[in-house]
Amino acid sequence: GHALLVLLLSATVSLLGGLIFGYELGIISGALLQLQIDFHLSCFKQEVLVSAVLIGALLASLTGGILIDHHGRRRAILVSNLVLLGGSLILTLTRSFIGLVIGRMTVGFAISISSMACCIYVSEMVAAHQRGLLVSLYEAGITVGILLSYALNYIFAGVGEGWRYMFGLPIAPTAMQFLSILFLPVNPVKLSSWDSDCQKGLIPLQDTEDRVAAKWEPYKEKHYTFLDLFRTRDNMRRRTLVGLGLVLFQQFTGQPNVLGYASKIFHSVGFQSNSSAILASVGLGAIKVVATLVAMAIADKAGRRVLLMAGCIVMAISVTIIGLTSRIAPPAMARDCKAAADPNASHSLTQYPLMPASSHSAVSPIPPALGAGTSQAGPGFAATRSLTKVFASSQSREVVADSSLTQKRGLVGQVKKETVGSTGPPSGGAPWAEHTVLNWITLLSMMAFVSAFSIGFGPMTWLVLSEIYPAGIRGRAFAFCNSFNWAANLLISLSFLDLIDAIGFSWMFLLYGLMGVMAVIFVYLFVPETKGQSLEEIDQQFSSKR
Repeated sequence: GHALLVLLLSATVSLLGGLIFGYELGIISGALLQLQIDFHLSCFKQEVLVSAVLIGALLASLTGGILIDHHGRRRAILVSNLVLLGGSLILTLTRSFIGLVIGRMTVGFAISISSMACCIYVSEMVAAHQRGLLVSLYEAGITVGILLSYALNYIFAGVGEGWRYMFGLPIAPTAMQFLSILFLPVNPVKLSSWDSDCQKGLIPLQDTEDRVAAKWEPYKEKHYTFLDLFRTRDNMRRRTLVGLGLVLFQQFTGQPNVLGYASKIFHSVGFQSNSSAILASVGLGAIKVVATLVAMAIADKAGRRVLLMAGCIVMAISVTIIGLTSRIAPPAMARDCKAAADPNASHSLTQYPLMPASSHSAVSPIPPALGAGTSQAGPGFAATRSLTKVFASSQSREVVADSSLTQKRGLVGQVKKETVGSTGPPSGGAPWAEHTVLNWITLLSMMAFVSAFSIGFGPMTWLVLSEIYPAGIRGRAFAFCNSFNWAANLLISLSFLDLIDAIGFSWMFLLYGLMGVMAVIFVYLFVPETKGQSLEEIDQQFSSKR
């Protein structure tokens, strides 16, 4: 009964952590449509507000590892919950733009700390054969959180100052996570030794054989400095190579940007703009949830390496197909941002929706950098992560003061243009309407890409990162890799449209396909299989010179 209680509480902590992460990444897309009018935001201010979470998350990645390693995973999660409550209250009560930025930075800092600490804590609390399921549950929470944010965007779109409700709702799940973790034991790895923890019952989910073995060979925690990550001691340099390789390939395979233009592909197969925003966000979001649940179910059976390589192969094929079809029917890419500068007029924000890709990407993540993911750039920053794309990637800003442009708040993440002329769709969009078969192939490729990411890179990256490092430096190592995830996501989001201008849309996606092939090779050569092994066995496997 005690073991079952710990298992359920661990699952609750993991799921709620991901849910909050995904929700915070996704909610800005709907809230910004109201904020740009209520606060008369220019394009630059919109950029700052959207990027504030990124900045907070990046700061947390640089400093959070010390908190997690020196003060324990459990305490780090509790602190992140308190910080998140504070940030949510600031956002709910503020009446200034500065308050919004501070609140979003605070939220970004909190969810980044929580994402790292949750994955590590849960991985250390449960037995080897359950670790894949429960850590992947965090990624599933991210995808559900993003879907929930879209639904609430729609519900509060027509409510006066509805953004206050959007920003205030995370208080409830945050309080639930705080209470849940109070009933869980202190992180067992932080105590004197694994053997003594077993005797005290602090690792109730370990098998009887594990306890017997621990009495004969107690696991002794080693102490590391940050610089040990780059030294040959215990093969730490190779572990760092594996961690950095996974988070960078997670971003460079194109996940943050592919989903950013999902609505354009939906529009190309015959759906009009109103339907496009809803289908692109909710439809692909539902696919991500289903795929992540599949990954959860098979992570401990199929193994991490198999899912990573299979996901990379499908992703590479999918983006290559998108690249080839776009050479025949090239989509038009918009670079315009419209600011609500006139208090007496409502203006169109952008031709396309803000869509966090997350997991990740994500993050991820996100990563994230507010895609989904994530993810997953926290786990699932993979899940999660490219809200800045529409704003931050545009260097040529255009402020429009035209009262004939009317804001439509009843859409999820998209504003429909009511006028034609200089604000109409860019020229060059006609070829899309002439290639119905190719358009459907592109759409199916997009769905395959989303599914493959949600089975492979989305959850598996963060699962492997929580396993491959020794307990004494796990928090700092995870945070170090996480910071690269956020930074890479931001870089890709900022450069996407500039690269399209330089080399073309199709070549951009063919390049993503090449990166996917390189990712398969990297996983095959460097990433070991960790399924079914205790964290101590994984540590010994890496420490051996081979």
